[in-house]
Amino acid sequence: MPVQLSDKEFEYLVGDALDAIPPELTDAMSNVVVLIEPSDPHDPDLLGLYHGVALTERTSDYAAVLPDTITIYRDPILQMCDSTEQVADEVTITVVHEIAHHFGISDEWLHQNGWG
Repeated sequence: MPVQLSDKEFEYLVGDALDAIPPELTDAMSNVVVLIEPSDPHDPDLLGLYHGVALTERTSDYAAVLPDTITIYRDPILQMCDSTEQVADEVTITVVHEIAHHFGISDEWLHQNGWG
């Protein structure tokens, strides 16, 4: 049975996951915003999505652009979990996974190293 959390409770879990990221990494993040949405309209099972230009791919031409986005999708995470603790763990994994993409880390490396 999916876990029931209010939007605000889920937002706190995302905030906790972001707070757990070491400051030397969050200080290095540039021009990125974290959003929470119910689900991705094209892939309802998607847990998170990074959309933008990774720091490793930015050139001197990277200027005056809209922020990159990290979107965490609430509904699929809640549907796959059986407890609030499991939701918190999955939110953390998803947040770390998407932030890693901002730093140019591939899905392959993340999966090989236990980050979904």
